[in-house]
Amino acid sequence: MEKDTQELLHELTAAKNVADFLHDNRQNLREVSLSEYLKELLQRKNLSQKEVIRASGIDHSYACHIFAGDKNPSRPKLLAIALAMKLTADEAQYLLRYANLPKLYPRIPWDSVIIHALNRQKSVIDTNMLLDELQQPPLLT
Repeated sequence: MEKDTQELLHELTAAKNVADFLHDNRQNLREVSLSEYLKELLQRKNLSQKEVIRASGIDHSYACHIFAGDKNPSRPKLLAIALAMKLTADEAQYLLRYANLPKLYPRIPWDSVIIHALNRQKSVIDTNMLLDELQQPPLLT
């Protein structure tokens, strides 16, 4: 049976030996690459890579490299993909984590606008317009 993150954290905190924890929970632990997570999201949301790339506003060739795992995208580019996929703010946070990028933080005005846009399922264009209205840097230039 799959354990949730809280269960795993509780067991890890109580563990006397991390090697035993890793061994006992090997079926519950996973290392997922950004590329794998993007593919999982495409499948889960029944989206095509082509339509997401088009909606993201990112150069097609560059975006294909992101999906293939050949490029490490900047935070704004990855958030453009998140908006194009209509991800929730939580899903976008996971996406950022898998890319080893800082999570969205609501105390930062730019991040707040992005969180709002994700929660309202705004497009990249609409998000850039909102950022401009609020005198924040654009998502993509």
